[in-house]
Amino acid sequence: MFVDDRIVTLFKRNAHHTLTYWSVFFSFGLCIAFLGPTILDLQCQTQSTLSQITWVFFSQQFCLLIGSSVGGVFKRTLFTALSALFVSALVISVIFAIIPLCNNVLVLAVAMAVSGLAMGVIDTIANIQLVTIYQKDSAVFLQALHFFIGFGALVSPLIADPFLSEHGCGNHTGNGTEIMHHFRNMLRHSPIAEHNITQSHLPHGGADEGSTVHYAFWIMALINLPVPLAVLFLMYRERLIPCCPNGTPNLLDKDELAMDNQQGAEGAEMEQAAHEAGGHGDIFSCCQNDNLRGLPVSFFMIHILGGMVLFMTDGIVGAYAGFVYTYAVAPPMSLPHKAAGYLASIFWAAITAGRLLSIPLSYRFPVMRLLIVNLAGAIITVLLLLIFYTSNTFLYIGTCLCGLFLSSIFPCMLAYTEDILDYQGCATSVLVTSAGMGEMVMQVLVGSIIQTAGSYSFLLCGVIMACIGFLLFMGLLFFHRMHKNYLTGTTKKSAMVEEETPGANGSSKAEPIEETQKS
Repeated sequence: MFVDDRIVTLFKRNAHHTLTYWSVFFSFGLCIAFLGPTILDLQCQTQSTLSQITWVFFSQQFCLLIGSSVGGVFKRTLFTALSALFVSALVISVIFAIIPLCNNVLVLAVAMAVSGLAMGVIDTIANIQLVTIYQKDSAVFLQALHFFIGFGALVSPLIADPFLSEHGCGNHTGNGTEIMHHFRNMLRHSPIAEHNITQSHLPHGGADEGSTVHYAFWIMALINLPVPLAVLFLMYRERLIPCCPNGTPNLLDKDELAMDNQQGAEGAEMEQAAHEAGGHGDIFSCCQNDNLRGLPVSFFMIHILGGMVLFMTDGIVGAYAGFVYTYAVAPPMSLPHKAAGYLASIFWAAITAGRLLSIPLSYRFPVMRLLIVNLAGAIITVLLLLIFYTSNTFLYIGTCLCGLFLSSIFPCMLAYTEDILDYQGCATSVLVTSAGMGEMVMQVLVGSIIQTAGSYSFLLCGVIMACIGFLLFMGLLFFHRMHKNYLTGTTKKSAMVEEETPGANGSSKAEPIEETQKS
């Protein structure tokens, strides 16, 4: 078997919680990938230019970062954590339902900002809850958790594809930049585009009258609706709903009930100890915790370097998913639009398959070794894409390999840093926030560089980011060793103090005895 009986027993004991947290990450994946394929239809719907509609991406990513930063606040009790997950998952369904009603780009940006906040809360809480439940065995379950992001991101474009309009409405900026090149190519044969391709605002009609993309959003809202219901059911089972305090607990015999009570007491003690040592709160409370004083430099560098590694690697994921289509349709590739459109789906499918494959691998191999292989593989793959930049075939192969290598870096890094810090730091909050920030910043940065230097710079940026990420990980390994030595020295000092204490007590007790004998 890939997984031993102990892991299976852990999963069975926490199956309901685990499956619920996995399901909310499916909502996360649905929401993160639908904007790309529907961007032209949303542009027609809001009667905006492409330069205006791209701010919708920024509003979602920026608020996702905010949600990730403050999401740890809701972890203080199980009730607040599940309540936040329920509200966030429900908000995503509501946003999907109202997107077809957003006829102004500002209203759409506000809706995407709200969905970004919900996604950020889901990202932080689900990761924290799984790490809290499984601790040193969390790597396997984190891999499965992040598989559901890829699965949701794969399903979302497939749902939208049948409802996308064949022609855009002709709204675009009049500049000749690389970044908008593929949109103009898609609109080249549109009657509206032939009428006046240099105007930034064109009359709307004809092309967008037959758009049925609103059905795609309503279908995604219905598909996502069981997720908040699953969270609500978990709250009911845990007796956390105020109107249903009794719930329907499972019948236990005396031994099982005693065991559960003992585990509950131990869990409460561990949670209290974690809270006193900093715990897994939001990133701001972690930084202000008084117990961080006196900790070694290695403790803080592990947080910083781990976050910077994910800043780079998740930045590559966001930039590649966002601009591989732009790169493929531009010279020297110049792929047909339909053929280039498959690249994003291949990339997300590879990420989904990679996270599924990483579940048994993370159990069989140390996460440090998996991280080294993934980071090195990402560098080699993007470098080969840069070398064979005129090969259409290798672009598809490289996209698949790039998705496979990048897929499990985040869950492996999360499990690795939490294990180094013995689950006493703020690694989850820091890493989730850093990953979200990297995805937001790198999309804007790479897009600006492509606009200035051309499509070839897309892969060059990928190589540079991958190399920087690998060097930062080497620095993380160095501080891991330093922190390990610090912990070893602290343990030895504690042992010496414990050995000396009985001797001191014995001598202090012996002195009164001698004085009594003398008297």
